[in-house]
Formats: sequence, C-alpha cells, structure tokens
Amino acid sequence: MKKQEAKNDYNSWILKFLNYLDIVKGRSRGTVKEYERKLRKFFNWSNFLNPEKITKETIWQFRVYLNDLGLNKKTQSYYLITLRNFFKFLKNEGLNIIDSSLIELPKIKRSEIEILTDNELKKFLNSVDLKNNDLKSLRDRSILECLFSTGLRVSELCNLNRDIDLEKREIIVKGKGENIRTVFLSKISVIFLKKYLDKRTDNFKPLFISVAKNSFGQRLTSRSIQKIIKYYAHKSGLTKNIHPHSLRHQLATTLISKGVDIRLVQELLGHKNISTTQIYTHITKPKLKEVFQKYIDDNKDKI
Repeated sequence: MKKQEAKNDYNSWILKFLNYLDIVKGRSRGTVKEYERKLRKFFNWSNFLNPEKITKETIWQFRVYLNDLGLNKKTQSYYLITLRNFFKFLKNEGLNIIDSSLIELPKIKRSEIEILTDNELKKFLNSVDLKNNDLKSLRDRSILECLFSTGLRVSELCNLNRDIDLEKREIIVKGKGENIRTVFLSKISVIFLKKYLDKRTDNFKPLFISVAKNSFGQRLTSRSIQKIIKYYAHKSGLTKNIHPHSLRHQLATTLISKGVDIRLVQELLGHKNISTTQIYTHITKPKLKEVFQKYIDDNKDKI
C-alpha cells in the first residue's frame, strides 16, 4: 500500500467518524452500528482504500448496485445519507473529498398515514377480551392504552421498566439520540396498568413481559408488540394498516386537531426537527375545515 493510501486508509477514518457520532453528536449505540455497517458495505463494494479517490460516478454506481440488490428507495436513501454525513465529516477534517451536496437522494413518495376514526379507535381498544381478567389480556390492553396515551415509539415502550410512577402519571423516556423527554399517561391507561401489575406475582424488571410458559418474564420485543397490534386490529375488523406507530400518529393528530401547539406536540413525540411534526398538520386539515364551518354556522347570527 502506498504511504498516502496508508495515511488515508478508510478504516481509520470510519473509526474516527464513529467516535465523533458517539462522543460529539451523542448518537445511540444502535445508530452508530448502523452507520458502520453501511459504510463498510460501501467500501467493501468499491474496493477503495483512500476515501479521497471516491467520485460522483462512484456514488452513482453504488446507487445502481443497491438498486440491483432490490433495496427499496427508502433503504437506498439511508445508505446515501450515511455517505453524506461521512463525507461532510471528512471535509471538516481537511480531506480533499467529494462535496456531500453532490450526493443526490432518491425521491421517495410519502406513504399516506392512516388515522382511525373515533369509533374505530374505541373498537380497537375494546377488542381485548377482559372477561377473565387474566394477565395476558390486562397486559395487552395496557400496551394499547399506553401507546395511544404517550405516543411512545415501540422501542421506547419495550424499554420501560415496572418502576414507573403511576401516581404522577408521567414517564421519563430516553429516546432517539439519547434525548430525554417526559410523556404522560391517561387515567384509563393508569387503571389498566395498575390492574396488570397487581396481577403479576413475579419480580422481573421489565414493564411488559412475555407470559408464555417457555419465555415467561422476558422483555417483549418490538416484533412481539407489532404482532399484538396486528392481532387486535384484525380482531376488531379494521381494514386499515395498523401498527404500533399508528397509535403515535393517532395521538399527534388528535392533539393538533384539538388546537395543541405544534411545538408542544414536537416535544411530546421527541421529534428533533419541527418538519417531522408538521406532517400531522396536513392530516388534520379536513378536521380544521370541520371546526371552522361549525364555528361559522354557530355564529352566523352574530355576523
């Protein structure tokens, strides 16, 4: 290997970049691992040792490669965003690297967010059979109520422990990028959580656990929660594509349609950028029109 290539060996730069993400930017361990995986995939494909040799054409050929692998546009975009951030870091470190702005991202059609009507939401929440008051049913109803009440990401819900303060009806959550925020429990969610915890006779730390014989006490995974949501969506006869994130959407649209300031909704959901929260303003436009027309009709005699 040439001296210059040894000096600019991509391995050493990747390690520096990962340390930067961890120490300076405060990215989570999972995020840092994903960055590393994508960067190593790129350099293993390109066979370049020196990042300074990468050109716009190299990036384009990598896009073709990802597309040939059958990866969807959203996944391809994640790879390109990783490269953008990496090259921006290298530029700031003084390398003669490709300008990150030259890395174009694929246009992604924003999928439509399906929101439940009030009746559909009520039907969905009540689809849990509580006749026997068993541990599984109480756990499942607590999960549904908790997701809607707090707007938690499914991974955040899975990470909860049973030592939450139900009297204060508040949960302090560590979300994306290790950011801390407070979410709130509704009265109905607290009722079911208390019943669920009272039913438990174990000392396991996780809040939501598996109740199956061969895995009893194990922390539920995101996949497990997804299956639970899908089961009750099917049971309640919903034809909409409902998943754990749907209840997060549901809370956001409900709050905005009721007039809650978008900045407060942003803080509640833990969105880094306000633009992420603004998508819900588009969803609530029909509701806004309904409120506006009702106001005009109710006050027409006063005009």
